[in-house]
Amino acid sequence: MNTLRKAYEQSYYPPVPTRLTRRFRTNLIWQFIRFIIINIKMLRMVRKH
Repeated sequence: MNTLRKAYEQSYYPPVPTRLTRRFRTNLIWQFIRFIIINIKMLRMVRKH
């Protein structure tokens, strides 16, 4: 099995986030909404026990 990789192959470069992805990551309103959703999910899990 040949495990050697050639330099500058596609697999060497990490995926670059799209413009929309970068916008969501830096948008404070969206981060706050996700924070609330995650907290609600955690509260539901804690209540089950």
